[in-house]
Amino acid sequence: MARIIVWIIVCCSGAAAFAQEPGGQVRVVVRSEGAPVAGAIVRVEGRTSDGATGDDGAVLVDAPAPAARVRVAKEGFFDVSTQVLVLAGVVTTLEVDLVAEPEVDEDVVVVASTRTGRRLEDQPTRVEVIGREEIEEKMLMTPGDIVMMLNEMGGLRVQATSPSIGAASVRVQGMKGRYTRFLSDGLPLFGQQVGGLGLLQIPPMDLGQVEVIKGIASAFYGAGAMGGVVNLLARRPSAEPTYDAMFNVTSIGGADAVMYLASAVRDGWSGSLLAGGHGQRRSDRDDDGWADVAGYTRGVVRPRAFWDGGGGRSAFLTAGMTWEEREGGTIDGAVLAATGAPYLEGLDTRRYDVGGTAQTVLAGRYVLTARGAAAWQQHDHTFGPTLERDRHANLFSEIAVRGTAGSSTWVAGAAYERDAYRPRDVPAFAYTYDVPGLFAQSDLQPASWLSISAGARVDVHSEYGTFVSPRVSALLRSDGWTSRMSIGRGFFAATPLTEETEAAGLSRLTLPRPLRAERGTSASVDLTRAFAWGSATATLFGARVVDPLEAERTTSFTLTNQAEAATNVGAELLGTWRRGAYVATGTYTYVRAREGDGALRHDAELTPRHSAGLVGMWEAEDLGRVGLEVYYTGRQRLEVNPYRDESRPYVIVGLLGERRIGRVRLFINAENVTNVRQTRWDSLLRPRPGPDGRWTVDAWAPLDGRVVNGGVRLNF
Repeated sequence: MARIIVWIIVCCSGAAAFAQEPGGQVRVVVRSEGAPVAGAIVRVEGRTSDGATGDDGAVLVDAPAPAARVRVAKEGFFDVSTQVLVLAGVVTTLEVDLVAEPEVDEDVVVVASTRTGRRLEDQPTRVEVIGREEIEEKMLMTPGDIVMMLNEMGGLRVQATSPSIGAASVRVQGMKGRYTRFLSDGLPLFGQQVGGLGLLQIPPMDLGQVEVIKGIASAFYGAGAMGGVVNLLARRPSAEPTYDAMFNVTSIGGADAVMYLASAVRDGWSGSLLAGGHGQRRSDRDDDGWADVAGYTRGVVRPRAFWDGGGGRSAFLTAGMTWEEREGGTIDGAVLAATGAPYLEGLDTRRYDVGGTAQTVLAGRYVLTARGAAAWQQHDHTFGPTLERDRHANLFSEIAVRGTAGSSTWVAGAAYERDAYRPRDVPAFAYTYDVPGLFAQSDLQPASWLSISAGARVDVHSEYGTFVSPRVSALLRSDGWTSRMSIGRGFFAATPLTEETEAAGLSRLTLPRPLRAERGTSASVDLTRAFAWGSATATLFGARVVDPLEAERTTSFTLTNQAEAATNVGAELLGTWRRGAYVATGTYTYVRAREGDGALRHDAELTPRHSAGLVGMWEAEDLGRVGLEVYYTGRQRLEVNPYRDESRPYVIVGLLGERRIGRVRLFINAENVTNVRQTRWDSLLRPRPGPDGRWTVDAWAPLDGRVVNGGVRLNF
């Protein structure tokens, strides 16, 4: 608990007045929420002795007349400032109400932003954490994926990339979704290109914590982290066995069955197993013969093993298998009016991964860590009569050493990553990238109120050359205020796989010239104030990407680097209020994202300038919870949309209820109660296909409309 010094300031009229006037006394009475505070240290400036409040919260101190400055110190409370006059020969009473610091979970340690394993509150780099309680709340809404959990986080937007099959990517502070790096326990188990369907195939039941870094993080994780990092941390087995199962159905033909088992075994070993089956019936929400909601069947299995050998030695192993068949397009014998024929789009996915970490202590003072992962993925994607099959493999290895020197904690290491893509039906777009790298980082705390983190990474890319990615962050704390500042540079290894090509495929794509790596710089500064009732945070951010890739889809389907940089500037506001069983969180995000060249420069498509959210929750441990969510999305610029150039703003309302009866939990969730649906304004279908071959416009609002889901959860 940080030491809190509370200053009570009394204005003085000058040194001469102190000499001419006799002294008086001040009786300081210190309380918090009506109760006396004992042990508060009271100091009068100019006096060498201190006073301490007794059990009644009061202390009598000498003070010079007509004014004095008084200091009061008490751990666990925020500062209070007040003024009082001191009269000669008179005892003046001063009452002070102290505000207690909110309790901090000392066990919250973040690993996504720094390899030094520091506590969340001590991190110079801002890391936003979604805890297990919030994960469980979002799990009741969408047990089969993490889309809802991320989409409702301030500054993050889950953008649909392919309305036909339901793919989506995560945009961080307006940056393209391909720039966001997804990790599982610090390992790239989902490969380099995790956007699109990857998000829809990750069940949240076995997650214990989610960490998010916003802004360029190439200094930590190289290429692929130019927009930010999302690190999904597994639940650790407890001493008692855990058996958790959930069954869920939706009003539009969806169903989920998920099971999580965890138990300690012996000799420091423990393990967990996640297994899930998920399905969705194709659904035509506006009765035009086209599936607005893609159908799918999916199976997911992920075992994990943990070993704690004591003395700083530990190991972690995991493997994952995902099988999915997804189908969209025309439905129930319907045909496209322009062709008189049906059009089916499908995607079969098979993904396998394995990874692990190991840690030990060297010479009693250094920590050696090794990580490794391999992921294989195959897609069979049909676009009507066109078939595109591909294979994607990713290999990763890293070794690092951590130590301390005085007040500094440092880490240095080497990494290697291989990203290979093999499209069988369009082999011209195949690539293999080998990227060895070196990195170093140091966290220094020169004063109790200041922490600094500086790091850099050098990557030697087999295709694009050498890149240096530095990042510097600082944390300042004073009198209940906290501020973090960060600036960093990074790069993204350009590939033909973008949000646009994932939706349309590669068969019609042309590359007029060789692609260049994208390079970016980002900076942010935030200010947080903690109160007894919660906290409030304001953040300013900005980013600039040089040689950004842009897909041209108006007259042809091409992918080129733009001559002019893409820019993102904006602000975030976050406020949290807590009182007993009630919690409310409000967010607001402003993003001004600009791209394009010369006179064609414009706002980035599908990026609202204004978005906001308000979430209220009541929860009782033995009874259940009731929640209300309201989200606003502002206008967005649209591309190649024959119906409009700008979207409409909309508001989505959700309701959640859960009833706990012993080890059984019954839940019901109503999402999008107001039934906002893009097809209520315009058709999802184009009159004719675009230059990229797509029959649908981009999704700028929900396509599924109102959805009610409910089920039962069993925990033993």
